[in-house]
Amino acid sequence: MQMTLNEIAQLVDGHLLGDPDCVISGAGPIDQAQAGDITFAEKGASLKKLDQTKASAVIVPSHVTEAGVSMIQVDNPKLAFVKVLAQFHPMPKPDPGIHPSAVIGDNCQLGEDVCIGAGTVVGLNVVLGDGVILHPLVFIGDNVSIGPESIIYPHVSILERCRVGRRVIVHAGSVIGSDGFGFVQEAGRHLKMPQTGIVQIDDDVEIGAANTIDRATFGKTWIQQGVKTDNQVHIAHNVVVGEHAILVAQVGISGSTTIGHHAILAGQAGIADHISIGNGAIVGPQTGVGHNIGDHQVVSGGINAIPHRTWLRVQHVIPNLPDLYKQMKQMEKRIARLEKEASITE
Repeated sequence: MQMTLNEIAQLVDGHLLGDPDCVISGAGPIDQAQAGDITFAEKGASLKKLDQTKASAVIVPSHVTEAGVSMIQVDNPKLAFVKVLAQFHPMPKPDPGIHPSAVIGDNCQLGEDVCIGAGTVVGLNVVLGDGVILHPLVFIGDNVSIGPESIIYPHVSILERCRVGRRVIVHAGSVIGSDGFGFVQEAGRHLKMPQTGIVQIDDDVEIGAANTIDRATFGKTWIQQGVKTDNQVHIAHNVVVGEHAILVAQVGISGSTTIGHHAILAGQAGIADHISIGNGAIVGPQTGVGHNIGDHQVVSGGINAIPHRTWLRVQHVIPNLPDLYKQMKQMEKRIARLEKEASITE
């Protein structure tokens, strides 16, 4: 893959300062890029390295006008660099076709240029859109539909009746449509509540590796357009995750909770059931949320690392905090009373 700087500038809608005919054959970080590569510098430390890089060209913010190499000025250097990377490192795609070891159920509708890998099982009445890729050892249950250009990686299970939109990526080991965790006690035993709903994943969603997304008890668990999840995320039954929300590694969301659009849940955040997280809200890492969070609110509660001996002392204090708080309020009242008596005496 080779592109001239002029072609790259047109691709990213940037202003070129340098040789338009310079040929670029690769891309890399500013510390590692070599001659023939293009890199980017966004701010701070990276901008200070402009005169040190060995790259042939650098994508820079619009206000940068001088450097020892050719430059392409843009409003968002990182975004422009992502577009360039996509040109030099396109996602590999297997050739269309059905592997002889794949098992395809009756009454399936397969679009054009579908790829179904070795050992994959596709159930009855499944609909696969044009260009869908099912990598080896995927399981697709009965009556599932998957939209065009979606990619399902190895060991993914998409269980019966679930719906997947266009250009969806599901990474290895994820399970879509497992039963929601619903039980009712009867005479001290747990009676399973049938989970009759589905999971619906809208267009342009990317699901990380080893995610588990439970089907709804009734209706649907709904992952809306543009949502991105990291690895090992769990989404329980009847959850709604709003458009373009971000769920970072090991987030857990309990049943019937709604996550607003463009919300961000940081790593290991835990969200209780039947609550709502507002649009654009941010929940910090290792934060447990048990109540509604409004739009654009930022909450956190994870404990930062502290010296171990200090933590051992803190552990003994935490259980006594309610009593200490009660004593403090009593002392405040006593002090206020004494100050009032003193002022009367004066």
